[in-house]
Amino acid sequence: MGTEEDTASSTAASSIAASSIAASSTAASSTAGREQFNLALVSEVVAAAVPDREALVFGDRRFTFGQLAERTRRLASYLHEQGLGCHTERDTLERHESGQDHVALYMYNGNEYIEGMLGCYKARAAPFNVNYRYVEEELRYLLEDANTKAVIYHAVFAPAMAHVLKDLPGIHTLIQVADDSGEPLLEGAVDYEQVITDADPAGPPVLPSPEDLYIVYTGGTTGMPKGVLWRQDDIFMNAMGGKEVGTWIEVSTAEEIAEKARNNSGFRLMPLPPLMHGAAQWAGFMMLNAGSTLIMTTAHNLDAKEVWTTVAREGVMSIVVVGDAMARPLLEELKAGEYDVSSMFVLGNGGAPLSAAIKEEFLELLPDLLINDSLGSSETGAQATHLSVKGGVSTGQFKPGPGADVVSEDLQLVLAAGHDGIGWLAQAGSVPLGYLGDAPKTARTFPTIQGVRYSVPGDRAIKREDGEIDLLGRDSQCINSGGEKIFVEEVEMAIISHPAVTDVLVCGRPSERWGAEVVAVVQLVPGAAVEESELSAHANLSVARYKLPKGWIFVDAVQRSPSGKADYRWAKELAAQSE
Repeated sequence: MGTEEDTASSTAASSIAASSIAASSTAASSTAGREQFNLALVSEVVAAAVPDREALVFGDRRFTFGQLAERTRRLASYLHEQGLGCHTERDTLERHESGQDHVALYMYNGNEYIEGMLGCYKARAAPFNVNYRYVEEELRYLLEDANTKAVIYHAVFAPAMAHVLKDLPGIHTLIQVADDSGEPLLEGAVDYEQVITDADPAGPPVLPSPEDLYIVYTGGTTGMPKGVLWRQDDIFMNAMGGKEVGTWIEVSTAEEIAEKARNNSGFRLMPLPPLMHGAAQWAGFMMLNAGSTLIMTTAHNLDAKEVWTTVAREGVMSIVVVGDAMARPLLEELKAGEYDVSSMFVLGNGGAPLSAAIKEEFLELLPDLLINDSLGSSETGAQATHLSVKGGVSTGQFKPGPGADVVSEDLQLVLAAGHDGIGWLAQAGSVPLGYLGDAPKTARTFPTIQGVRYSVPGDRAIKREDGEIDLLGRDSQCINSGGEKIFVEEVEMAIISHPAVTDVLVCGRPSERWGAEVVAVVQLVPGAAVEESELSAHANLSVARYKLPKGWIFVDAVQRSPSGKADYRWAKELAAQSE
């Protein structure tokens, strides 16, 4: 039931949405004849349409769309008062440049993360993600690289912030989110909830633009993190709900967004990766921008019991995982416990491969489950999908969405279906502007091919005769052994299908004979014992003999980021030490 506060919020949302719609309609129009959108506008449109519907659930905290809209307008008011926003419009800037102030989000999951993003968008500041596992040197590098002006951070990270602030004089606004760490406010910092209480609920006197930035920093698991710059209209259309999944039909008007929200039957999704990961942001905003409910667990690391308990309690219809490392413990807990998961009918996966063996085990337990693999990256957004059902399971082949294609190795041609050879996975259409502050890398990653601008971040692929795409893996992880190219993900999938293996990373190490040789870093199922020869023979059922590991390293736990991303630098260091 709505309160007076909800009603006031709805009225304010309607007013702001109306003014934003008018500005959007007159500011820009696309070649497709639709309105241009920004994420602040979409948030307000949905809030005006369904103010009393539940938007966010985080532990025992619950927020309606109306409450979320008001809280984010209050945060935006405060940010604006601190001088944060847009100081140079997009049309005067190069692709690798930003005309907005950048706000670091240095937090675990929680309502504050989503509010932080939306509050920044409504103030025309540009938030960006911070990996909360970074050590001091990495944190300092990231905040400096982003030319950070403000930081919203959980109190537990206050000591780390105190250490780096002396080297970052450009940071002038600190907003500290209380947690159970007991850390006091840093000098000059303000309490997050106090900001929300005291700030103007009407929001700042600015009109966000479709040209405003969405910034996502890459994980840095294979190199230094890079800030990917998107126009908000492009990321909305590509990965945050501007297109209907499957049909790829774009929304054309703000009223269409509102109507879709009103007609939403109440979908409830729980992404398990941290919101510092782009895929979790995209899944979350896709839900919120459709008027669906976003549910988050409270644990900082994957807690399988909490996941299934939350699914049962909240009637979660879909969860999102990142590969086998996240899916396997969920599967084992589901087998061991007694949970009512009858509400769940979709398992989404992205960011790392989900093996056919794991899919089949899930489908034995939940035979009506749909398992959807999504293909994409920070530089491409959503590109392609693959659906597995009971009796029809596979991994690595994808049905491309609009603009997804394979281009030649020399970046001169778009390859025809069935072309004999390996190319680069590419994306045209709604793609990023470039990398923050890096013109050369922007030019390399976003080339123009046959008159069309593409994003080509480095994944190798084959375009099959039927038009579907076989993903081979990131070129930076390709091992050249004896003149043969070996893609690590293919070898990993061959090994992890063995029942004794719970996780694996494959990498290369220098070899006098081969130039480089394949090494597997393996984590076994607790209590399992298996010979290297057995694993090699099993993998040989799926991949050629020359691709098999010449070295095996067994570890207690394979190292991955909180989002499930592989830490190949760690694996290569282990491999080098084992020579």
